[in-house]
Amino acid sequence: MCRIAGSVNKHINETALALQVAQMCEVLQHGGPDGKGLYTVPGSHIVLGHRRLALLDLSTNGQQPMHYIGRYTITYNGELYNYLALKIELEKVGYHFKSTSDTEVILAAFAHWNTLAFAKFNGMFAFALWDNEVQKLYLVRDKVGIKPLYYALHKGHITFASEVKAFTIINELSELNSKAHIYQLAYGFIPEPYTTLAQVKALPKGCYLTYNYANGTNNIQTYAFTSFSNTLASEPLATTKIYQSLADAVQLQMVADASVGLFLSGGIDSTIIANLACKYKQKDIHTLSIYFNEKNYSEKIYQDIVAKQIGSTHHSVLLTQTDFNTHFEKILADMDMPSCDGINTWFISKYASSEGIKAVLSGIGADELYGGYPSFDRIGLAMALQKLPSTALGLLSKTNQSKYSRISYLQLKGMQGLYLFLRGQFTPIQIAAHLGSYENEVWDALNADFSSPSFAKMDNKNKASWLEFNYYMQNQLLRDADTMSMAHGVEIRVPYLDNEVIDTAFSIAPAIKYAGKNAKQLLINSFKDMLPQAIWDRPKMGFSFPFDNWLRQNEHVKVLANSHNAATRKAFVDFEKGNIHWSRILSLLLVNNKVKA
Repeated sequence: MCRIAGSVNKHINETALALQVAQMCEVLQHGGPDGKGLYTVPGSHIVLGHRRLALLDLSTNGQQPMHYIGRYTITYNGELYNYLALKIELEKVGYHFKSTSDTEVILAAFAHWNTLAFAKFNGMFAFALWDNEVQKLYLVRDKVGIKPLYYALHKGHITFASEVKAFTIINELSELNSKAHIYQLAYGFIPEPYTTLAQVKALPKGCYLTYNYANGTNNIQTYAFTSFSNTLASEPLATTKIYQSLADAVQLQMVADASVGLFLSGGIDSTIIANLACKYKQKDIHTLSIYFNEKNYSEKIYQDIVAKQIGSTHHSVLLTQTDFNTHFEKILADMDMPSCDGINTWFISKYASSEGIKAVLSGIGADELYGGYPSFDRIGLAMALQKLPSTALGLLSKTNQSKYSRISYLQLKGMQGLYLFLRGQFTPIQIAAHLGSYENEVWDALNADFSSPSFAKMDNKNKASWLEFNYYMQNQLLRDADTMSMAHGVEIRVPYLDNEVIDTAFSIAPAIKYAGKNAKQLLINSFKDMLPQAIWDRPKMGFSFPFDNWLRQNEHVKVLANSHNAATRKAFVDFEKGNIHWSRILSLLLVNNKVKA
């Protein structure tokens, strides 16, 4: 896992361009502490940069940018879990390899299959690949969008990087996105493809961008996407396929030439991963957990049960309010883009790094695939309300009861309106008050830039799954996991987002997938022989902190009490009374800090 950057710019001489990309890489050095590389294509205005976090082939053979057969060059961030199988296939048709890295396999696969290779990759990746013969640059992002890749097209040239903050050193690309504050207060994050910078966008997942060096033209094409087939209607067959696909994914993702650990929250998802990891790697299993003195939030009792069950080397770390206050400013600085979450991941990654663990497995994705959120129970009501006339929705949203306030979002038809009704932070009228703008400006921003496909015939709970998968997981969980872990030079791997695991989940009929007394009952049933009852038969807590109390006493947050904005001052008072969730206060804090990349 690494960080990448690069640029194609005929308006800058090669030396200046190389310096610019080198500076971008320095901004990203935290995500690649083990080495760096820079390559200028001879006789051109093309520079590819790399910061390395060494996990496969720790020798110099794994260094990047990497070249292949005198034609291809790549700078790559990610892990290709099926690279050994692809390598064997390519060797059979005559390809040779100098390294044991997955990077070289990507190059050989592209040499053999060209862009058809991308759909064959199972992993998390973002890379830039230069084909010197056809004079084209390819930017490619994995099927699920686990790894980030941002780009800017300006006056015919292109610049790319793993983090938005790398673009801020380039004056012509550093203009702030005027709508970023609106997005942050509505969603709690900046939704893709938009970023905090006006000219910088996220490359869509499952897509590749082709840039033609000769004329500066570009196009984006999709090579893979996920959809619900609902063809698997047998519960016994479903549980068998769930078990086998996830077991295979964990086995693949335990492969590394450096230490691999496991985040152990004490919940269902991480317990399953931990048990499977123990099955395939019998020695030296390291599990990491955070616990608190505040008993209402601490899951130590469950973490200890699982660690004892699998016999792992368990690292259990007490996190206190003092730790939180000490590191809070650094955590905000490490955010590539603003997020109302991710602080938990920052701490657990910090402790993983301190234990010498470079890669960890996480349970992200299980809730989205198998119905682990309240939205799966509320989606039916949301769908019914969305059918009401806009005038009725507007009137309901203006009632004095705050639980109805987000109904106004259902005036946005399609999936965007449903998501903001279910998970939105502030309503348009509230956002306007906090930003000192007009409500219609907020509506215009939310209406103008987003479109989603129609899913009229989709089962309601599959709609909730689609929303959580494509909005919440995509823009918050995965982004936070990447940014906050890489701030410490740690890679997070996500077995639930393996290609086969996702395809299995999306193939199961909703009547089977979401049935049962407990949330994620089918997932529980698939691993009932290894899941202690104490783990699955308890209330869901999530991976949270006692933020309410800690933030109320944090000096950075208290500045909101003296804000020049009356709505923000009132929000702080409401927060002190326990009437506003801490995540909304965190978004207000980020916006009041002028939200920069």
